[in-house]
Amino acid sequence: MTTTDFTLSAIEGNGEIGALTPGQIFRQRMFGHTGFLIGAGLILLIALVAIFAPVLAPHDPFAQSLSSRMLPPVWIEGGTWDHILGTDQNGRDYLSRLIYGTRVSITIGLGAATVGLLIGVTLGVIAGYFGGWIDHGISFLLTAQLALPGLLLAMALVFIIGPSIWVVIGIVGVLHWTYYLVVTRAATQRIRSLDFVAAAAASGASSRQIIWHEILPNLLSAIIVIFTFELGIAILAESSLSFLGVGIQPPTPSWGLMIAEGKQAMFYRPWLVILPGICLFLLVIGANLMGDGLRDITSPEGRNE
Repeated sequence: MTTTDFTLSAIEGNGEIGALTPGQIFRQRMFGHTGFLIGAGLILLIALVAIFAPVLAPHDPFAQSLSSRMLPPVWIEGGTWDHILGTDQNGRDYLSRLIYGTRVSITIGLGAATVGLLIGVTLGVIAGYFGGWIDHGISFLLTAQLALPGLLLAMALVFIIGPSIWVVIGIVGVLHWTYYLVVTRAATQRIRSLDFVAAAAASGASSRQIIWHEILPNLLSAIIVIFTFELGIAILAESSLSFLGVGIQPPTPSWGLMIAEGKQAMFYRPWLVILPGICLFLLVIGANLMGDGLRDITSPEGRNE
């Protein structure tokens, strides 16, 4: 591919025609995409909250005080500035638990999405590159996975193995690799027929070298986009398991668990459910907006809807 294929003619501010490098094109699309900027900003903000949780949290998220049970937020009568968002049924500071809950959600989301990436991309590239009976076998495995009820299977596996953060990461990741496989398999089938792959094979490159140096680099943008979407799916899966009582266990602060603990009092203390629900919504919508933006930015036509 020639250099001109990687440049774009554009009218600059002084009215002259200039050539934009690939990096300039990417930055121009990125900073011109509102959805991506909003999503990336939300993810960055929540990540900073998770990193600096010990500094930001006003109280120990595990400290209980029976004399301070069910305090309302500061804007409701009876609330105090010592507990800005109130306390839960055990007298624990709600703001501190929400802040530390970001660590659980981000850790499980990133971990599970990474596990799914390793499984799905590996199977997808192998199926797409080698084809034949290998492709048929992996396609059968994909069909079987899609036929299984994911949430019910995850509940059963967590219940059998025992709930913990690492068990939830492993199980959610193992059950969420199908999107990676479908996309990478189709893309690999297309890429393997291109001239530069044939040239690499003719020069004596092995299948492993072709996969690592020719195919995977061309799948990178698609993999990153899928990863951002799977991040949101994994976070929702963890929250669902925690809400149903088979995910993160007390007293570890988890947004799904906090919603489950607050549902008994949701009609007269709705903030116990609304506040962690808002946090969960912001994290998932941020991941989805960022993924949708990356899809538009990395597409050849540079969509910006």
